[in-house]
Amino acid sequence: MKGRALLVLVAVTLWTVLIVARLYDLQVVDHAAYLHRAERQQQRIVEIEPPRGTIVDAAGRTLAVSVGVDSAYAVPSQVQDPRLAARRLAPIVGVSARVLSARLRQDREFVWIARKLDPPQAAAVRALNLPGIFFLRESKRYYPMRDSAAQVLGYVGTDDRGLAGLELVYNRALSGKAVDRTVLRDARKGTVIDPQLSDADASPGLDLRLTIDASIQHMAERELEATLERFRARSATAVVVDPTDGAVLAMASVPGFDANRFADYPPSDWRDRAIMDAYEPGSTFKMVTAAAALSANLFDPSDRINCEMGGITLASVRINDHEPFGVLTFRQVIAKSSNVGAIKIGLTVGAQRLFREVSAFGFGVPTGIDLPGESAGIVHGLAAWNPLTVAYVSFGQSISVTPLQLTMAYAAVANGGFLYRPYVVAAEGRTGEWTMRAPRQPVRRVLDASTARAIERLLEAVVDDGTGQNAAISGYRVAGKTGTAQKAVPGQGYSPTKFVASFIGFAPARHPRLVCLVTVDEPHGSIYGGTVAAPAFRNIMRQALLYLGVAPDPTLWPHSRPPDATSSSPRPRLAAARISTSPRVTTPAGDLPDFSGLTARQAVARSSALGLKVDLVGDGFVHRQLPAAGTPLISVDGHLRLWLGSRREGAT
Repeated sequence: MKGRALLVLVAVTLWTVLIVARLYDLQVVDHAAYLHRAERQQQRIVEIEPPRGTIVDAAGRTLAVSVGVDSAYAVPSQVQDPRLAARRLAPIVGVSARVLSARLRQDREFVWIARKLDPPQAAAVRALNLPGIFFLRESKRYYPMRDSAAQVLGYVGTDDRGLAGLELVYNRALSGKAVDRTVLRDARKGTVIDPQLSDADASPGLDLRLTIDASIQHMAERELEATLERFRARSATAVVVDPTDGAVLAMASVPGFDANRFADYPPSDWRDRAIMDAYEPGSTFKMVTAAAALSANLFDPSDRINCEMGGITLASVRINDHEPFGVLTFRQVIAKSSNVGAIKIGLTVGAQRLFREVSAFGFGVPTGIDLPGESAGIVHGLAAWNPLTVAYVSFGQSISVTPLQLTMAYAAVANGGFLYRPYVVAAEGRTGEWTMRAPRQPVRRVLDASTARAIERLLEAVVDDGTGQNAAISGYRVAGKTGTAQKAVPGQGYSPTKFVASFIGFAPARHPRLVCLVTVDEPHGSIYGGTVAAPAFRNIMRQALLYLGVAPDPTLWPHSRPPDATSSSPRPRLAAARISTSPRVTTPAGDLPDFSGLTARQAVARSSALGLKVDLVGDGFVHRQLPAAGTPLISVDGHLRLWLGSRREGAT
């Protein structure tokens, strides 16, 4: 018995030692490894993106803002009937039932159903009350003015990363600090969110304040759309800049797209044509030829030039004018846009001087604007130039420029001879606490002041009694140049039927405030810049000058009346008026709530939940709204305007 007892004691002791050793091994030696395995089995980390910074225009109006929305996810093990659930979810979230059914059958603890649902979609999914379907709060980008300045603003992907425009270039500044949301699984494979685990708020990104003025942007877009329709053109572009420092006040391209639904539009509509599309400028480039001639003191504006009654032959190549001219002065060559006269001026200037002037004005290299995808245009090296090259370049062929490059060249004439680098972001930081960009310095001086003023007078003559008379604005001196360029066909020379019509100019001449370019690609019915583009330039500039409070010159008014007192042209309107042209959004029943005291982000989220399109004026907190609170939603017509100020209560 003693032997057996001893044997049992030894066995029990050894067993106990083994258990203790194993427990020590599990709890101490391999503790970290098993803890990691348990966490991996019980937890899933979901990264929650922070709200991106808000983008506002020069007047503080919201152009892009992030709002809180719901994203739907599923725990497949808790979904009772995946096929039925998929059929009911599919028409709401816009994903095929087959794809959803496959997701819901996966052996995983977490699958996305749909990211960043609009409020009506989220409400519809909730109403289904399906087992195993849950929601996480995420941030979604919203563009209140829809297609206004869409090519400049760009757009973001589902992961809130900038894919184009300012959203791409300033992605790092606009993006905040993400937060990890920990999703736990219980013993029955249920899923819960533990508020004690990594549930901090994400840090929003910095805001951007632009040089773009939404009102001027809207004026440009409206005129381009009317021109596009009138002349059945392929596309149209407008650029408006402040010549004193290169600030871009408007950059418009039509056809455009709604940045909230960019995937519904063809990629061609996403292009910012003002910086991406290079084209042969035609006669608008004669300004550069004139600048080279005057800078070298080779001509005086009164010098006479024989324009050969309609054509000139160089190296067995016949180059024709748009109409026959005899002897014209240098001034008339520019005013009447004679190709032959420009060729004779260019040949006198010579290849080296002309190439030097072309390069000085910034052609052949990107302007350096803070937008992606800018083209450098095409300027062949001097070694490839010959007399025919000089002749063609003199009147704007055999060279390609972007609309923005040409605009900045004319801005140099307008400001007295300085070439600036254009820009669209004026400041960044937080609304009300902006860090302004450093004052803009000129890249270089391209003309002396006297030459710039002489060119300005030449361009005034174009509008006064030359090809640009349709650009004249009552009450203002206008300087500018028309352009009608044949489009080059690779390997086939120039198309006899496809043209680019353009007009570029500035006003008020002698004290310029704005420079504006309008280009129209492949117009029908008329092809000339003076007929197609000049009227659009006139309408944009007239409205913009009045909007900015640039006083007309009383000595230029007929009968001393203000320029638009009897005009039938529409008065300037806020850019957000464009929203009213969109299809009406069905709104829920009830009355319009009171938005007083809400922040911009809160106001956008609440109006979006009601199916309303909102126009925000100012920044801070809502202190006024139109329509008023209590207005029946059925009479709101899908559009709400909110005024914001620096205090939560009362007007500012």
